[in-house]
Amino acid sequence: MTELIKKMNEALAWELRAMNMYAHYAANITGINRLQLSPMFNTEMTESIEHADIVRKGIVQLGGIPVTERDPHPIIHTTDYIEMLNYSLETEIRASEVYSELLPLIEQTDDLYDSMEQIYLAELKSVEEMRLLVR
Repeated sequence: MTELIKKMNEALAWELRAMNMYAHYAANITGINRLQLSPMFNTEMTESIEHADIVRKGIVQLGGIPVTERDPHPIIHTTDYIEMLNYSLETEIRASEVYSELLPLIEQTDDLYDSMEQIYLAELKSVEEMRLLVR
């Protein structure tokens, strides 16, 4: 397996983890915060599904086999919305780090580079949004 496919599978595993985490938090958020945070968590989950699909297809185009298991970093159950946001921030930071490590492995003229760069920028945006929420 090439280093590129290995790193793409790492990114895919983090997207699969994020999907599960955001779905879990959307279902478990309670109280007045549910009105704002459940839709936000669902939006983040949908974004992770879209990112996973793009990464998965890229892996297949490169001749690799996409992982089917999420990253093993634990998803912590909590009903505390501040903890949920902090765990979400941690996830977004790690995902953005993986994409930043992935980009130098791809030729900048390749369409795959553009796709991965767009995901990277979306991850950075999510990091900043989460940082603002946990202040």
